[in-house]
Amino acid sequence: MACSPSVSAAAMARQQLFRALVSAQWVVEALRAPRAGQPLQLLDASWYLPKLGRDARREFEERHIPGAAFFDIDQCSDRTSPYDHMLPSASHFSEYVGHLGVGAATHVVIYDASDQGLYAAPRVWWMFRAFGHRTVSLLDGGLRNWLRQGLPLSSGKSRPVPTEFRATLDPTFVKTYEDMKENLESRRFQVVDARAAGRFRGTEPEPRDGIEPGHIPSTVNIPFTDFLTEEGLEKSPEEIRRLFQDKKVDLSQPLVATCGSGVTACHVALGAYLCDKPDVAIYDGSWVEWYMRAQPEEIISEGRGKTR
Repeated sequence: MACSPSVSAAAMARQQLFRALVSAQWVVEALRAPRAGQPLQLLDASWYLPKLGRDARREFEERHIPGAAFFDIDQCSDRTSPYDHMLPSASHFSEYVGHLGVGAATHVVIYDASDQGLYAAPRVWWMFRAFGHRTVSLLDGGLRNWLRQGLPLSSGKSRPVPTEFRATLDPTFVKTYEDMKENLESRRFQVVDARAAGRFRGTEPEPRDGIEPGHIPSTVNIPFTDFLTEEGLEKSPEEIRRLFQDKKVDLSQPLVATCGSGVTACHVALGAYLCDKPDVAIYDGSWVEWYMRAQPEEIISEGRGKTR
């Protein structure tokens, strides 16, 4: 019996999408019995806002999942940009991840050590996909869940065996300031902002000096923590679908995600991916760039907004 077109299309989408999440138990098994032809590389992508005073690299050297290497999103970025950790060039990304032991056949599994479960790791998951590497997953629940299960840990610096990696940027994964500005008129795509509600509304301060809170006109707010359970695991696709529906976000239409500096926006892209929508782009400059470049009337805020 033939499937209806919509059912077969959804089934095909699921088959084509590489698994975005792996469990701690899956990682334990994969480390115990490596698969022939598909090497596994774990990456700790921990990153914190400076005001938290946490040193992600030092914490990594104190404790990490065995076999993991440390991925620094500030190092692997466009260091010439005035905005934080913007995407690096394809050649920079290739060299950086090659030194971390990632090759064309590598299954990359990314986690971080945040209190939320996952915080910065989805940014690196998105980066790999943007640069053409689709065999990439996230450790559901991050190090927080790994620790809760009492699983093994290592310490010290990692020493991955360097290999060759070739990146090619897919421009459909990225939106620029000009794209966002043009969308104010054209409304070609929906925009979801993943920051906390107070920062979005303009009632709570931004973490970066000189940047006032608020949001881009016609943007919907879904804080990134809404995609996570209390235990720090990812919510089910059904729960995530409802989350988008409640905010009147249509997953059958183009969608772009933003946040403060392009990190937590990737939780929106992950949530949509789990609902079989793999084509969410990230506004890489996010709120910091928008605030610095936009006209005062293009800043929506219940607070001070922008006066100059």
